[in-house]
Amino acid sequence: MQRLLYPLIASALITIVPFLLTFEKGQDIARGLFGYEYFALLLLLVFLKDKMSTSLRAAKTSNQSKFKSSVIVVLFIVIACALFAVAWIDLQNQLAIKNWSTSWYGLVPFATCGLSIAMVWKIKPYKFNTISFILFAALFIHLAASNQFPSQPLAQIPTIDYIERIAPKPVSRSSISENFKNKYIVTDSVTITRDFVDTSRNNVVILVESWGIPLDINRFDSQLDIFAKSITKVGAHNRMYSRTRTAEREDLMQSFSRDSTGRKDTTFLPQFFANIGYKTTFLFGQDSLMHRRYKYIANIGFGETFYGNNQSDNAIANKIDSILADTTQMHFIAWTTSDTRFPLPGFSSIYNSDANAIDSAYTKLLTHTLEIIANLAHKHPDTRFIVQGDHNPILSPIKFQERFYKRWVPFVILN
Repeated sequence: MQRLLYPLIASALITIVPFLLTFEKGQDIARGLFGYEYFALLLLLVFLKDKMSTSLRAAKTSNQSKFKSSVIVVLFIVIACALFAVAWIDLQNQLAIKNWSTSWYGLVPFATCGLSIAMVWKIKPYKFNTISFILFAALFIHLAASNQFPSQPLAQIPTIDYIERIAPKPVSRSSISENFKNKYIVTDSVTITRDFVDTSRNNVVILVESWGIPLDINRFDSQLDIFAKSITKVGAHNRMYSRTRTAEREDLMQSFSRDSTGRKDTTFLPQFFANIGYKTTFLFGQDSLMHRRYKYIANIGFGETFYGNNQSDNAIANKIDSILADTTQMHFIAWTTSDTRFPLPGFSSIYNSDANAIDSAYTKLLTHTLEIIANLAHKHPDTRFIVQGDHNPILSPIKFQERFYKRWVPFVILN
């Protein structure tokens, strides 16, 4: 146990000393208790030191042993240099956090590494297989402990921190920009439909396939220009899942509760509107087998469902127009568009197609769908239209996906 304790203490020395020397009151930086890389390199140094001593004695009587001892000496020097290099990288990581220059801190890695080598110099080495097992066990324990106590990791791995620090930082896609928030409504609410339906007139709820919030706010502005003066409210809300099926259920939910046994009890808007005399209709331009809509849409409670055989958004809009022409009763209509469903027509490779070509095709299809919706809303100004995206574009090249916020979708209230 003592043989293992010395390299552990030595690796902790190299890890903790620069942290304490650069510590500032109030800082909150998660820091490992020992350096995993230092621990591994120190075990290897002790292993090679023993091999080097043996081979140097044998080199006095054999030319072959001289070559072997030379190789071992070179390896020893390389690993010793690696120890100093990792310690230097670790120091630079800490200084970069505070935006400090190296100055006299540059002496710290040489002092701590020198002391650590001196600490382990006299211990008896482990066999190489044993070293491998010890390092595997240490990594496993570190990962297991990190799941339980993420704020206090056991091991510090400076090289990974360095790679993460120098890697290009992508634009944040999880949080909506302040520029967007200052201009539009931003909410985590999943009750957009329920909040804006109007029980005094017809309602059309439209879920636009793959309509996400673009990082470029000017691009979003141009999309909204399509609706002209029909807009009542506009903004963005967050989806928990990037799935059309989940969005359909989420947007049509009226209430949700659990009884004393934990059983779910969900009431959907079609049921609510049917109870007050509305005719309820769901429309989708593709086959009912897609996402098994034939099953769960029926459970949501629509009185009528219409599925096309690969019908375009324009054809479905015409169908809705004819339904709204019936003024003898009130209507609650839900429509999931499909023209912008990925993968887009003409692109055989989902993830390896040209991002700009995908963007051009997507923009053209989305613009056409939004124009269809805008024309429908203009033709029926007394009908409330609630238009939302189901998820940001997925099943597409990463370079294209990166032009949109993750899980944020628009909502537009018309009329």
